Amino acid sequence: MKLYSYWRSTTSYRVRAALNLKGLTYDTLPVDLLAGDQRASNYVALNACKGVPTLVLDDGTLLTQSMAILEYIDATWPEPQLIPGDPLMRAQVMAVAHTVAMDIHPVNNLRLIGQLKSLFGATPEHAKDWMCHWMAEGFTALEAMLPDGDAFAFGDAPTIADICITAQVYNAHRWGVDLLSFPKTTRIERHCLKVQAIANAHPDKQPDAKVDT
Repeated sequence: MKLYSYWRSTTSYRVRAALNLKGLTYDTLPVDLLAGDQRASNYVALNACKGVPTLVLDDGTLLTQSMAILEYIDATWPEPQLIPGDPLMRAQVMAVAHTVAMDIHPVNNLRLIGQLKSLFGATPEHAKDWMCHWMAEGFTALEAMLPDGDAFAFGDAPTIADICITAQVYNAHRWGVDLLSFPKTTRIERHCLKVQAIANAHPDKQPDAKVDT
């Protein structure tokens, strides 16, 4: 398999973590979002949304959208299970994952921030305040949704919820979100980064990672 990915993309981080947890082999093909590689015609032919990740299966089938890719991965390689089979538990896990994927991530997306700057004159400091605000709003919701304890989000093994949270917390660290008010969220990241498969998916460990950018 081939994974088109950008090192700092939280959506790519999610998929890398899942592939690693399943023990799957894949080649990483960097797409530099800052350089605009995602808008090149040859890449748009692979991903009409002009984003990452894109997963190319061994037979050439293209998959886009990280949450859809995660569902495919879990259905095709069911161990270790990332999405519970029990309907109630599945709904609870997916609610947490979707809070990250649908509420937090979209309003912090590079394209949206670019529009804030170009159309509305947002300064870099304004953009940072915007991102930190919506991450804090989302993390506040997660704290209310997550159970107490000293484990992963829902039990003793990571799920799609843990993967989504850990990737988003990376962004929070990057932009200086004060995480003291979110102990459940930071607990989950701490547990996840102790899992080698997830730690290996961390942006700083990717082949296209850059220093001080």
